[in-house]
Amino acid sequence: MNLRRFIGPGSFAAALGAMALLSGCAAVSTLSADVASFGDWPAGRAAGSYAFERLPSQQAQAQAAQALEDAARPALARAGFVPVAAGAEPDVLVQVGARVTRNERSPWDDPLWWGGAWGGFGGYGGWRHGTWRGPYWGGSLLYPAPRYDREVAVLLRDRASGKPLFETRASSDSYQRNSAPLLAPLFAAAMLDFPQLGINPHRVTVPQTTE
Repeated sequence: MNLRRFIGPGSFAAALGAMALLSGCAAVSTLSADVASFGDWPAGRAAGSYAFERLPSQQAQAQAAQALEDAARPALARAGFVPVAAGAEPDVLVQVGARVTRNERSPWDDPLWWGGAWGGFGGYGGWRHGTWRGPYWGGSLLYPAPRYDREVAVLLRDRASGKPLFETRASSDSYQRNSAPLLAPLFAAAMLDFPQLGINPHRVTVPQTTE
């Protein structure tokens, strides 16, 4: 499935509708992410075959590394890459990574959290910079729910020379605690422009399917 069609003019709504019909009981939403890409992918070079390469720290956490690689596979496939055949040498080596940061806020971090109908004592929510933030009670004060910043990274290196050819990162934030369902859409966002480079960072939107 070509994700570029989902952000093309006039085709986004129709494509989401088609995905909803195909997914049965699954619901289709979207994820917006900030993407930054760097490198010098050779003009005219096909995507080719790939194999994942793990850093020593990732080798020590094989289960977590496998989960990241599984989340990145669909994005690599959409970009034209195929897993290397058994016993063959890949065209590129792929390193993937991810980080998740939990950000706590207190009511006194921003004066717009206080007083009036929007927060403070006896309030029902928080209003900041035009975004409604859900309630999170602590004693007699209203505390905003924690936000989770997420970022994934992909590095493609030429297997023969070891030269880095393409590096891309995608980041987003939300109140959702479980990061696992968001990794594949983030990798899709990171690889959406491959092999093109754009303004760094730039915003992209990709489909996100939830059960």
